[in-house]
Amino acid sequence: MATRRRTLLKVIVLGDSGVGKTSLMNQYVHNKFSLQYKATIGADFVTKELQIGDKLVTLQVVVVVVIWDTAGQERFQSLGAAFYRGADCCALVYDLNVSKSFDSLDNWHEEFLKQANPSDPKTFPFIVLGNKVDIDGGRSRVVSEKKAADWCASNGNIPYFETSAKEDYNVDEAFLTIAKTALANEHDQDIYFQGIPEAVIENEPRGGGCAC
Repeated sequence: MATRRRTLLKVIVLGDSGVGKTSLMNQYVHNKFSLQYKATIGADFVTKELQIGDKLVTLQVVVVVVIWDTAGQERFQSLGAAFYRGADCCALVYDLNVSKSFDSLDNWHEEFLKQANPSDPKTFPFIVLGNKVDIDGGRSRVVSEKKAADWCASNGNIPYFETSAKEDYNVDEAFLTIAKTALANEHDQDIYFQGIPEAVIENEPRGGGCAC
């Protein structure tokens, strides 16, 4: 079987417990959503094949659980910085209906940079997802789109999407932006897969999402 050249991209997904990180990942990769909430312990790994332009991309999505100490400051516990090493992009997720999860974005942003230690922290790519936009028809949201967009602008013009894992709203568009952002950041990490049957390749989704 012919050797195919693929680019491996690693994306870390962070955010408070219950914001829908794993649900977003499962909706994107498996087109499934479950109301049975099960907290992730440690980390979840999934991969998906994408065709972006002339590149065949293996997107590795890693949802990492971090448990903060009682003070919510300085120290935190996790399975170690090894999860963050080699990341090409970091997705920060919050719940539009829970202000605390939005307020935590500063901590997640800071701690990722501290643990991943990228070569250029100022230019390392992030993306922010405001999830659960579907709840109560949007009437229960407490974080406005402008407030989220202002935060993203003040932290380096981070792309921003509002999503619903349940309704599959903006999920493909958000992850395509994540993949393209990671691809722009990847640093000669092309890998070779020999003897692997052709995977199902997803082309860019129809339509377009707007990164606010």
